[in-house]
Amino acid sequence: MSPERAPAAVAAVAAGVADDAVAATPARFDAAWLGVRLRAMLGALRGRRLCVAYSGGLDSAVLLSALVALRARERFVLRALHVNHRIQPRSAHWARAARLRARKLRVPCKIIDLTVEHSRGQSLEAAAREARYRALAAELACDELLLTAHHQDDQLETVLLALLRGSGVRGLAAMGAVTPWAHTLLLRPLLPVTRTQLEHYARTRRLDWSEDPSNADERFDRNYLRRAVLPLIRQRWPTAAATISRSAAHLAEARWLLEQLARTSLQEAHDGAALRVSVLRRLAMPQRRNAVRQWIAERGLQLPDHRRLREICGPMLEARDDALPRVSWRGGELRRYADRLFAFGAVASRMSPPAIEQWDWRARPWLALAGGGALGLVRDRHGDVRLAALPRLLSVRHRRGGERLQGSHGRLALKDLLQVQGLAPWERGAVPLIVHAGRIIAVADLWLDRAYRTQDERPADRGRFRWRRSAAEYDDYD
Repeated sequence: MSPERAPAAVAAVAAGVADDAVAATPARFDAAWLGVRLRAMLGALRGRRLCVAYSGGLDSAVLLSALVALRARERFVLRALHVNHRIQPRSAHWARAARLRARKLRVPCKIIDLTVEHSRGQSLEAAAREARYRALAAELACDELLLTAHHQDDQLETVLLALLRGSGVRGLAAMGAVTPWAHTLLLRPLLPVTRTQLEHYARTRRLDWSEDPSNADERFDRNYLRRAVLPLIRQRWPTAAATISRSAAHLAEARWLLEQLARTSLQEAHDGAALRVSVLRRLAMPQRRNAVRQWIAERGLQLPDHRRLREICGPMLEARDDALPRVSWRGGELRRYADRLFAFGAVASRMSPPAIEQWDWRARPWLALAGGGALGLVRDRHGDVRLAALPRLLSVRHRRGGERLQGSHGRLALKDLLQVQGLAPWERGAVPLIVHAGRIIAVADLWLDRAYRTQDERPADRGRFRWRRSAAEYDDYD
């Protein structure tokens, strides 16, 4: 689930705390400090609906406890979500313990059971993280904010791992305090706080928490960094976590500026759901990569790696107009047709055309199409459809190949019509064909048989076909 996809109002709240990204490490952590921090991030807390991603570990236990201490005074609504990945033998026990501890705090806690599947080349840890955030997003109400217990030491690990992976500005900016995410906001109020401070809070208040033994497994990169590398770094540079967090905040600001530049670059390139290749070609290569990267993120897709991004912005955009290049990665796929560039999700539909559907257009003006989108027949005083000529029951199907239409000057190949209309090859298989007595009488809202066109009808007897398109992903290159 992409953090970039969020309503404008939500993004505006996130932008409002941008200057607070380099919050100082507190002298000590307690509920009073957390209240000040949250008000700086959100403004008034009264009436807010807060949801804690509650693993039951030390960090989230401290966050939940401190929020409970604030709840009566600030008058917000609080609940918790625990995700059971069912990876560890004691996962079910931890889930029950989390619910019990939340109940003692009088906090509703829902358990989400997952089955984590990871694809080839994807680590189990990464697959679990993606599945966890998808599940959390699905559970949140539209006005509910998600809080996680990431702290300053987590930020240090994230930045160092990003450096070791060769990440760019986006990756090195690491975790933001407030991030537009799904349909809401993801809050990380503990980023200025050290793990030592959280441990002190937990022990002085005698909190209970669960320990995941996999956190000691140094086969995982993050654990190795935490246990073997960071103690040496801290021995030499005791303030490493604070200073590297400050660098991450500077990079977050640079990322924001690059995103604004990208949106400016994309203004002229937008063509519906696609981008104009000719406009992208006019951009200098660094600006082109920045714009394409931003567009992919705004489409809610995982970003491609460095090599594939260079392939997209180089050979793919520079290819001949009659080529049909595509670039795929684990998180998505880009396809080009003529002067347009399209983006698709990782699990592109490979369906064969759906069967014929019967449509009583008088009883049901809009028909949901099996391949996605919808077809409508609406009354329109300026419409070109002679409603009286239409039978009550129509058939709707998709292309099979070789169809011909009765045009004004003889027979017309459906394939030629769709090419003239500028539809990309994979869009053509999703075009709904309206059929009566075995004859195609209309092609979506693109073409209408002259026998059904208006002549001298009254405005009340006129209508118009409407086709609401979706991202058609048929592999029809006919």
